[in-house]
Amino acid sequence: MATLKTQENDASVAAFLDSIEHTVRKADAQAVLKLMQEITGEPARMWGKAIVGFGRYTYVYASGRSGEWMRTGFSPRKQYTSVYVMPGFALAEDLLVRLGKFKHGKSCLNIKNLEDVDLDVLRELVQGGWDFMQEKYGAQEK
Repeated sequence: MATLKTQENDASVAAFLDSIEHTVRKADAQAVLKLMQEITGEPARMWGKAIVGFGRYTYVYASGRSGEWMRTGFSPRKQYTSVYVMPGFALAEDLLVRLGKFKHGKSCLNIKNLEDVDLDVLRELVQGGWDFMQEKYGAQEK
């Protein structure tokens, strides 16, 4: 069975964020870091080389395969910042309509610039996703 390449590790979140060359992307990353710290109350941890995650949960597929993943997080990419909302957006369509300019996949928002979105709505999306994960997977071990 293959091991998931992206795993939680002890790399420095601060060093990773400091290494971002694009000034807007760096500022956006710092703002998303603060927002997620406030919502989760969890320390930021690196997942792989380029994802900043908060919390973790264990998933198990019907096949029996299992793994660990972050409960929420973000990744400052070259063209946009990805914000991971693990439950996805099926229950948050009303918020997406109000968010602003973005693209999204099943569980990630791709935001070119934070100034293009309503930060209060982004906070609601991240908070809703965090609350869902807390309800589904329970309190985390410290």
